[in-house]
Amino acid sequence: MKIAIRMDDITADMNWKNFLALKELFDRHGICPLIGVVPDNRDENLRMDPPREDFWEYLGKLRGQGWVIAQHGQYHRYTTQKGGCFPLNRFSEYAGVPYEKQKSMIEEGKKILEEKGIRTDIFMAPGHTFDRNTLKALRECGFRYLTDGFGKAPYSREGLTFLPISSRKKDCFKDREGYTTLVIHANGMSETEIGWYERMLAEYPDRFISYGQLLALPVTKRGFAGNLAEYIQASCKRILVKLLS
Repeated sequence: MKIAIRMDDITADMNWKNFLALKELFDRHGICPLIGVVPDNRDENLRMDPPREDFWEYLGKLRGQGWVIAQHGQYHRYTTQKGGCFPLNRFSEYAGVPYEKQKSMIEEGKKILEEKGIRTDIFMAPGHTFDRNTLKALRECGFRYLTDGFGKAPYSREGLTFLPISSRKKDCFKDREGYTTLVIHANGMSETEIGWYERMLAEYPDRFISYGQLLALPVTKRGFAGNLAEYIQASCKRILVKLLS
């Protein structure tokens, strides 16, 4: 299985030590990940370091190197206890929020990024949670991709292309066909966790791909049965994680 990388919670005041350690690792192996940038961070849990003054210019440099940027919500602030269409969690910035409000938030976040010189048609929902109103609003706002869902390749659903994430890290390294994405939250990672990625990149160098390669893949159609199976799988994973925590 081929593996792309996505990094969530990218803000000017994130944990820069961890981010730069991972960047050095990815650069060494020629990997360009997807990074989810929060347009207007209001989540105190993401505020780890003093804000980097050249943050937006730095993102432009990363993009010039081949890194891919997604809009990661608007404020990264959870206001509902809904799981929506992909219930990995029971908290959301979008699921359960009225359509017009969702559209306004998505539009505002997009405008902030564009004013900073960042244009993207890829969306990353905080907490992985969204509902059908989110999908409608994303289409109306010009987004083409959503980085979430389970599967072995990009698939289309309700006018958007979904770019699947991994349900379990260890499954990525089994000898099977397909593509997936490992999700990284660098802010809270330990040196041991960063070391795990270093070992995997060294041990499986041919498995990892840059995110742009994932975007270039053909897209398959996902029907009702596939959506239902995905919903059940996400629900089961949420319950299992809760039981083991």
